[in-house]
Amino acid sequence: MNSLYLNILEYIRKKERQMAVLIDPDKLELHRVARIISKIEASAITHIFVGGSEVEEDATDILVREIKKYSKLPVILFPGDITQVSEYADGLLFLSLISGRNPDYLIEKHVQSVSKLRTTTLEVIPTGYILIENGKKTSVERISKTRPLKRCNIDEIVDTAKAGELLGMKLIYLEAGSGATHSIEPEIISRVKQDLKIPLIVGGGIRTKKELELAYNAGANMVVIGTAFEKDETFFEVLKKKNETVSR
Repeated sequence: MNSLYLNILEYIRKKERQMAVLIDPDKLELHRVARIISKIEASAITHIFVGGSEVEEDATDILVREIKKYSKLPVILFPGDITQVSEYADGLLFLSLISGRNPDYLIEKHVQSVSKLRTTTLEVIPTGYILIENGKKTSVERISKTRPLKRCNIDEIVDTAKAGELLGMKLIYLEAGSGATHSIEPEIISRVKQDLKIPLIVGGGIRTKKELELAYNAGANMVVIGTAFEKDETFFEVLKKKNETVSR
């Protein structure tokens, strides 16, 4: 497979939308994988993310291998812990939780993962991960023991994203968290995007086509859905086919 990151940049150059579905190994039973993947393949989904805050050991390996039986889409790990590093995936978002100040999620977990990553062919993509408050305490907040950035302080969010870029991150990921009560406001997305030269991913709390459109129109290069399809598989049916172009 060609470089995942270069492919992301190519989508942007062509002004094509990118959409990822986030699949949690602890929430998707294996017998449902074939059916879910068939819906994904018929939708606008361009990438499959796999990961969760708390996942049973070996569950990620098992799920990724099953997904690979039915899909040619790139499978990228979205790990909550080093136990979720799977050699069977295509790539890994090397997430640094730059919205928090817990050294474990800024560098320590990354150091612990290196010995395992050396034995894989995973494409590792450094990603600045920014958690934004959404109205409820998320599993990310609980496990990482960090506080999300306040959505009313847009300047701090913008500065944090820019700091991630200046540190050498290749992607910035704005996250409202799994099961968020509301998605990230278009103003936040727009302000962050205007100040970045690297791709912007937005996820959390996106449950409707309208919310997808708002995120794209505000400047998101990739939108991630998760809870929407976990609660209702028919959500895929409202998504248009691949390769729809948009203006930027």
